[in-house]
Amino acid sequence: MELGFVGLGRMGANMVQRLVTLGGHRVVAYNRSQDKVQEVVKFGAVGATSLQNLVEQLQESPKAVWLMVPSGDVTEQYVNEVSDLLKPGDIIIDGGNSNYKDTIRRHELMKQKGIHYLDCGTSGGVWGLTVGYALMVGGDKEQVDHLYPLFKTLAPENGYLHCGPSGAGHFVKMVHNGIEYGMLQAYGEGYEILKNSRYDLDLLSISKMWMNGSVVRSWLLELAVNAFENEGNDLTNIKGFVQDSGEGRWTVQEAIDQSTPAPILTLSLLARFVSRQDDSFSAKVISALRNQFGGHAVLSTVTGEMEKQHG
Repeated sequence: MELGFVGLGRMGANMVQRLVTLGGHRVVAYNRSQDKVQEVVKFGAVGATSLQNLVEQLQESPKAVWLMVPSGDVTEQYVNEVSDLLKPGDIIIDGGNSNYKDTIRRHELMKQKGIHYLDCGTSGGVWGLTVGYALMVGGDKEQVDHLYPLFKTLAPENGYLHCGPSGAGHFVKMVHNGIEYGMLQAYGEGYEILKNSRYDLDLLSISKMWMNGSVVRSWLLELAVNAFENEGNDLTNIKGFVQDSGEGRWTVQEAIDQSTPAPILTLSLLARFVSRQDDSFSAKVISALRNQFGGHAVLSTVTGEMEKQHG
């Protein structure tokens, strides 16, 4: 298929590479920083110098443009600019972490222009290029089915789902990230108890052992192995400072709005706030794991700056 792609950050560039090299799709890519565009051109993508230039180079009908940009005002700006360049019947896919309520609102605005608007919650971080991305899609079935070849290329086997109408994909991704908060907090606290025990425990060896037959084995545990191998058992160069992307807050707010008890997810979010006030080992573990799966920057104890240490 053919796709316009806007936003070549940590995930976006890898997604374009996977679409081109694995799926053989024609991808016209744009990023404000043109050096990012030239990087994906090396993999076979078609470079665009502006949004208008991107849309002009799309040859298929309906035209489809995937946005992989930060949520909030940035997404709002790009949706408005791209929609002004498209024609009725064309498709916009928001693959970022937008609030599902904003997605529903944008879907209605685009409908007034005759443009189809899909939401795609995307999980996979910096590893998605090789293992694929879990895709949670919301929107009208006809357009979702039309774009299936693209979703099939990006996702691993059984890693794609049309979750429901507009906003459903971003809603499922929001809750996914809320659950992630709880899992990360559990690992972080467990490792801190191990580290503070009377025993001189090898956290790397324990992590490797747990990967074989243990009920807590998981991909996150594999990433803990990577983190301890790269940074040592003490994670000396990582400060226990943990950011939050916003979706954890939205999940907790949704639980409050529903009167659904979610104490673990809520406390996990609040624990991240605590991490910014006091350096703890559990926060070091969580920071290291976020760096491993998503390439999220960590606060270095050496430089005092936010750094990307993945790989």
